[in-house]
Amino acid sequence: MLSFFKAYIKSMRLYYAFITGIAGWIGMAFYEYIAKSSFKTVELVPLAEKKAVILVMLFLSWGINQIINDYLGLKEDRINAPHRPMVTGELQPHKALLFTGFLLLITVLIIFFYLEPIALIPAVLGVLLNVVYEYAKGYGIFGNIVFGLMISMCTAFGFLSAGPTQSPYFTSSRISVMILVAVMNGLMTFYTYFKDYKGDKEADKKTIVVQLGIEKSRYIAILSSFMPAVIFMMLYFNGAIVARVNNMFLILGILTIFLEVWTGYLYYKNPKGRKTYYSLAANFRACTCGQAALIALYNTELSIVLFLMAYIFVGFLFDLHTNPKS
Repeated sequence: MLSFFKAYIKSMRLYYAFITGIAGWIGMAFYEYIAKSSFKTVELVPLAEKKAVILVMLFLSWGINQIINDYLGLKEDRINAPHRPMVTGELQPHKALLFTGFLLLITVLIIFFYLEPIALIPAVLGVLLNVVYEYAKGYGIFGNIVFGLMISMCTAFGFLSAGPTQSPYFTSSRISVMILVAVMNGLMTFYTYFKDYKGDKEADKKTIVVQLGIEKSRYIAILSSFMPAVIFMMLYFNGAIVARVNNMFLILGILTIFLEVWTGYLYYKNPKGRKTYYSLAANFRACTCGQAALIALYNTELSIVLFLMAYIFVGFLFDLHTNPKS
């Protein structure tokens, strides 16, 4: 039993947990911002224990869904990551799926009876999109779009689960923030395809890197690194985002642009080889820190804390997984 849980936790790859955790925290921070506002609303400031439950669910959601992803991706993982527990047999696939199903059932019960039933919609969509993603990534950029939408469901979940709210649930400003989360995560997963190029090609998974080839993709790695900043400016200056920028947002935004461009440069310089895997730390930091920067639109103190935590702990947790084949 102990060996099962060790293999299960290893398969969760917890350095990704900040991706879903902070994506969802954006929604919860915005909900709390509305609840504390001076105009009358039905929103209520969530209790600390309620926020803790939501955050635990968000931070663990990546890992739980990763078990499903590993099961569906066994074919390419036998080439790309032959040391993963499910590939080596250390983690028995059917037992892992059964335990994952149990955890998902517990999640549904918590949402329905303790949080807000409407939050089941993004939670279920997130799981379904995770399944769709395993097939969608074989069709070029469609895979990146599905992955981005999947993580944006965490933002919707964070908002809807925090407490009662009234229609319209999704305004242009809220949708714009979800678009930014989707773009940052779609870009993040694009960079991860470099390390999987060989296995994806042999498994006939036509990811965007496989379709374009390494040489073209390495130039796109540089150019696409500016995409989140460009899309934010397009949305903001066209009035789609209601919240006004502040000094903290500008500072964290500039730092995020640097992290994104640095990530693009790393994949341009090392699109193949061992260094490609280790560039993932910069990639995950850029994405999580970018999400933390968005929180500055609603809560500047929280955003700087999460920005620093993401930068430090993503690197720390990633360093615990030094085997590029796992």
